[in-house]
Amino acid sequence: MRIPKTLALAVLAAACASSAWAADAAADWKPSRPVRIIVPIVGSTNDVLARLVAPKLQEAFGQPFVVENKGGAGGNIGAAEVARAAPDGQTLLVGYNGPLAINVTLFDKMPFDPRKDLAPIVLAVKSPQYLVVNPSTGIRDVRDFIAKAKANPARYSYGSVSMGSASHLTMEMMKSAADFRMTHVPYRGAGPAVADLLAGNVQAGFFVPGNVQGFVKEGRLKLLATSGAKRFPSTPDVPTLAESGLKDFEATSWIGFLAPGGTPPNIIKRYNEEFVRILAMPDIKARLEEMEFEVVAGSPQDFSRWIDTEINRWGKVIKDTGAKVD
Repeated sequence: MRIPKTLALAVLAAACASSAWAADAAADWKPSRPVRIIVPIVGSTNDVLARLVAPKLQEAFGQPFVVENKGGAGGNIGAAEVARAAPDGQTLLVGYNGPLAINVTLFDKMPFDPRKDLAPIVLAVKSPQYLVVNPSTGIRDVRDFIAKAKANPARYSYGSVSMGSASHLTMEMMKSAADFRMTHVPYRGAGPAVADLLAGNVQAGFFVPGNVQGFVKEGRLKLLATSGAKRFPSTPDVPTLAESGLKDFEATSWIGFLAPGGTPPNIIKRYNEEFVRILAMPDIKARLEEMEFEVVAGSPQDFSRWIDTEINRWGKVIKDTGAKVD
């Protein structure tokens, strides 16, 4: 059936008008009072990123953007608070692997549904992780790490930034791939986890570079490998885990921004535009690259598809390794 030309033109005009209205609505929208940015973990690169962009958002919108740390339950407590908030653009979440992808399989019961109760705005950054150990262990490289853990599993433990984080499950992936055992000690954020690693209370851990690179340079931690598909430009002599004998091993950490589910599209669009602009600023980009983060800054739809991919990826890891909430 042929559609009359006049009807087709009318439909096209209506679609264009709707798009123009949406663009205008996004451009006109501003928060009416201070905005809360909830970070569902304490003392992490998530917090650093939130505090980097908050002043820029305040400049753009003319309202304070207040960063609040709400850690606990592998990120679920803070994420659930945002999921329950009014969908009016006044509350944002700094989301990461744990509460958005990993916990869906790791926890028997979730207080929110990441796909339905949160609205993706932008996937901000990605980063592989560093495998680091306390130098007092005498561990020389990845093969030595595996050999020592196999020979004396009761002697070694590893710290993570939280239960269900990439910091936790990347080590579980490695344990499964290399067939060794090691006790997991979860913390509430990178700060206490790294502090205990420096003190020798735990012997190893996977952390994003920004959490440990300074201690590596000082010689207080030993860097064994990275979890990415390729070496970091800043540490070209440090091999990947795949190069160290764990074939096809790859695990990535990431951070993004979300709003409560049901937030109107014009608000999501406006926030996305501002985040993309801010993340491209030379001072912000330089700081993030200094922390070994790759800036992504795509569309809300891209971020939504990424979350789906990560739920499936980490779900397989959890099922294959038997990881669970202790």
